[in-house]
Amino acid sequence: MKSASAPNDPWEPLPKAGWDRAAAGHLLRRIGWTATPEAIDQALADGLTATVERAFPVKAQLLPEPKVISELRAASAQFGKDRRGATATQRRNLQREARERFRDALREISLLWLQNAHQPDRAAVEKWVLFLSDVYVIGAQKVRNTVLIHDHLALLQAHAFGSAPELTKAVSRSPAMINYLDLQASKREAPNENFARELFELFVLGEGNYTEQDIKEAARAFTGYRQRDNRFVFARRQHDAGSKTIFDHSGNFSGDDVIALAYRQEAAARFLPTELIRFYLTDQALPEGQIAALGQWWRHTDFDLRQLALRFFQSRPFFAAEFRARFIKSPVQFYLGLMQDLQLDVAPLQRFTLQPLQQMGPMLFNPPNVRGWIGGRSWINSATLAARRQLVQSLFEGIDERRLNADEQVELAAAQSRGSSHFSIESADLARQLPAHDPQTAARQLIDKFLPAAVSSEFYQVVVDALPPANSPDQQDRARLLIWETLLQTPEYQLC
Repeated sequence: MKSASAPNDPWEPLPKAGWDRAAAGHLLRRIGWTATPEAIDQALADGLTATVERAFPVKAQLLPEPKVISELRAASAQFGKDRRGATATQRRNLQREARERFRDALREISLLWLQNAHQPDRAAVEKWVLFLSDVYVIGAQKVRNTVLIHDHLALLQAHAFGSAPELTKAVSRSPAMINYLDLQASKREAPNENFARELFELFVLGEGNYTEQDIKEAARAFTGYRQRDNRFVFARRQHDAGSKTIFDHSGNFSGDDVIALAYRQEAAARFLPTELIRFYLTDQALPEGQIAALGQWWRHTDFDLRQLALRFFQSRPFFAAEFRARFIKSPVQFYLGLMQDLQLDVAPLQRFTLQPLQQMGPMLFNPPNVRGWIGGRSWINSATLAARRQLVQSLFEGIDERRLNADEQVELAAAQSRGSSHFSIESADLARQLPAHDPQTAARQLIDKFLPAAVSSEFYQVVVDALPPANSPDQQDRARLLIWETLLQTPEYQLC
């Protein structure tokens, strides 16, 4: 496996002299949700290589299956039994109840994902899985089965740092993907081309690197792929086992053979690195030669995903000055970064957590289309920016427990029993956010804590002037205005 940099390699590692506090903050904000002062201190002490290797382990730790999914599996099995022999009216009622269960479970696993991703030691892995889910896209509205949504995410976690071709083969057998891209109805006599088209265009090669005939022939190779009872099955009688010609090669190709052929194309080496750059670094195109160099290096690792991450996040281009503090935060990053910056727990209440996220943009597990989330400037408009401000305001106003319904009170009590109870900024917290230094030093520390880049001297003076004197009677009120309105409402806080 190739690992050393070649002479004049555009992706050579950042020199040791470049690993400073600003570089560490940039790395942490991009691989995770934010960069707290404590995390920056740890990264500087550990060094760049150790920090990146810890963030991207050899194998991601898989989480236990949530109780809601286990219960839904059992309910789905019972649904099949109840449906047999039921009248038309009974079947409609059963179907309606099943849809309600799936919707409730989807909201619950969305909340669980946010709570897991919020943990600093899981942030980089969960964001990487989010990146993969933006490539291997499925949508809850079409799949309409929360067990399959959960299992697809678990599949991405299991293969997150292994071989990209093996991940792609596993995705082709994902029951959620089979539903989403219509493999369920693809038959030997009538192949459905949706999966084959997206395999080439959105998973491996990119647009323009295949022909319509390649798609038609590849679609034949994936006939017979089915999901039954939430599991992959191969319907051999529906599979076209005949000879196919794809990328000028002929043979009795299976679905796995097609994926192997796709990764032999030159475009395969460039495609995922391009998506990686778009998701983590910039929505502006990098020079073709630069991307080609990273792609060729990646090809020599046998398309190892972890090696790609380790190289990319330690490279000079990743740390280039023109990319720092220029990336608009996604709703998920804005929300989870805000929670970490304010040292808050994710509230176990859907209307206080999922509702604000939905107002800021498309929800988890529900991308706008097969291309996933566009990102960049599409995240910001007058409505979504107002939603971000309202979220910040709600965290400072707190949760009025008297207005919670019975289920919400139970969830809140359960979270508190597990040690999660810090869901909003209390008066005492405001004092802890203010460093006990002279106004000039305190202002710099606060700006460094909340904002990703240096600010103008005029803005710095605004923060100095807004700092309350120590032990002043209006200290908490002024601290609230400083953090809430002066820092968290700035355009700079929308960037990472």
